[in-house]
Amino acid sequence: MKIGLYFGSFNPVHIGHLAIANHIVNFTAMTQVWFVVSPQNPLKKSSTLLNEYHRLDLIRLSIEGESKLKTSTIEFSLPKPSYTIDTLTYLKEKYPSYTFYMIMGSDSIQNISKWKNYEKLLAEYEILVYKRPGFDVSPMDNSKITILDAPLFDISSTRIRELIKNGKSIRYLVPDVVKEEIERNSYYKR
Repeated sequence: MKIGLYFGSFNPVHIGHLAIANHIVNFTAMTQVWFVVSPQNPLKKSSTLLNEYHRLDLIRLSIEGESKLKTSTIEFSLPKPSYTIDTLTYLKEKYPSYTFYMIMGSDSIQNISKWKNYEKLLAEYEILVYKRPGFDVSPMDNSKITILDAPLFDISSTRIRELIKNGKSIRYLVPDVVKEEIERNSYYKR
């Protein structure tokens, strides 16, 4: 089984994340895409993160009924902060018959040299890269990178949090069920 691992904080999940995941299961050989919620990304401030279980719940609500899209809590049980190489090593041991691919935006691939054991990631794992506005990407030597012709969205979780904090509408940027859950629980107001 070919599994695309979509790592991220998903703080919160938005239509860009969902459209990319949907594109990947529709137009690549991936059997499923797993949203791997990172409790603590070592390159981001943890003070800006909504609780990981709330972020996970928002994803679950947004993909309900989608058989090819799954959530993963694998990093919840691993040491924090979350390092992609450690998660991949664990998953390979737990699911030896699966082939795992990383999914990331062109903004992330530009910063991959800051990641733990990034040379090993580039050498041993296939990476599906979707373009992000303002971040050009090209294949790298000795890596297994596929640049996807996926929809291009100029949307970010950071911008969504800013809109919420300023009392602006996030309708059409997140699924309605996610918007309703954020409003019901007053997420990102502080």
